[in-house]
Amino acid sequence: MCENSEIGEPEFFTVDQQTANQRIDCILAEKYSEIRSRSYFQYLIANDYVLINGNKIKKQHKPKEGDIVEVTFVLTPELNLTPENIPLDVIYEDPYLLAINKPPGMVVHPASGHWSGTFVNAFLYHCRNSSMDLSSENARPGIVHRLDKDTSGILLAAKDQLTQQKLSEIFSLRKIQKEYFAVCCGNPGTGEIRVPIGRHPYERKLMCVRTEGGRDAETHYTTLACDGKISLVKIKLITGRTHQIRVHMKHLGTPVLGDALYGNLQNNKKYKASRQLLHAGILSFCHPITQENIKLTAPFPDDIKKYFTMFELDDIPM
Repeated sequence: MCENSEIGEPEFFTVDQQTANQRIDCILAEKYSEIRSRSYFQYLIANDYVLINGNKIKKQHKPKEGDIVEVTFVLTPELNLTPENIPLDVIYEDPYLLAINKPPGMVVHPASGHWSGTFVNAFLYHCRNSSMDLSSENARPGIVHRLDKDTSGILLAAKDQLTQQKLSEIFSLRKIQKEYFAVCCGNPGTGEIRVPIGRHPYERKLMCVRTEGGRDAETHYTTLACDGKISLVKIKLITGRTHQIRVHMKHLGTPVLGDALYGNLQNNKKYKASRQLLHAGILSFCHPITQENIKLTAPFPDDIKKYFTMFELDDIPM
């Protein structure tokens, strides 16, 4: 698979009798007709962003009834992204970089059902006068990392191709320190967890701890406050796997409160937590162009701050 950070969450569907035995690129172009580009899906297939039953395929492949198709959407000019005047909570900006405090509920990358109203659309409008050329074949909006839709906090993007390239290198070399804050069920204490994470073998939309076939994942955590039932935890990511914090916290028996996929549904309901209470609060790195040491912090959203009174906290210093 091509290296590309601007990817969305995989989508899955089962081939039915009506669509079976047709070319996969045709099936996809019909199913996701809002993109209106068969060539776009041929690009995804050629770069292994389309799998059938977990296996790579070619564009002329004809799936059978019951086959499971996995599609991962990638940002390319084929998507005809439209700049949109969406307000952004900017916490840092210079000629090269933009960082925002993403609110919960904002989708980062366009995907099926979310072709507009995303951070990418807002970013393109905000940086419409930048030097990033979106008309070239290899152009990408300058986002090199992502947050889940319901995770709040710092989101960093580059305004030009050179900065994007250098920023991607920093991320790939793990030279950016990412620290999160989460409200968790129970109390994980303080420690480190190093267990591999991979796609769930049966629930393909989920990730899970996998001793075989998973990718190395490391998370450090420190409980900052606890009322005996829930806790406020500071989490440092050493690796950056999909859903890593949420999977590791579940593995510890202290899932993130409000997490509909990996959490405790009874506690979610009890505490009226409507989204996973996870916040990307701190991002530290060396500026890829100016070489200045940068530390960004993002204020907590109200739905997390309301728990501070339970922990007898006024605020958490970052």
